[in-house]
Amino acid sequence: MIHFVVHEEGDGVGVVVVEGVTAGKNLTGWIMEDDKEVSFKAKTEIPIGHKLALQDFKVGDTVIKYGVDIGKVVAPIKKGEHLHVHNVKTKRW
Repeated sequence: MIHFVVHEEGDGVGVVVVEGVTAGKNLTGWIMEDDKEVSFKAKTEIPIGHKLALQDFKVGDTVIKYGVDIGKVVAPIKKGEHLHVHNVKTKRW
């Protein structure tokens, strides 16, 4: 079962596509560009449609999604954690 999707190999986030992702759950993701799967554990609950960190991020890091810069990290994020407006902000403002 696929729990999250990733557009490109270099993306730092995936998007959760199922309900019920909770801390400790083993997840399988599909990297669409390469048609390959990756697996690891969720560290936090993540709602459907929200982003999942595929790597550790530190404050000031850039987050890449779809091969594009989507913002900067404002609070540390560990691989498997929920990545959203509480820990990433746009660079536009």
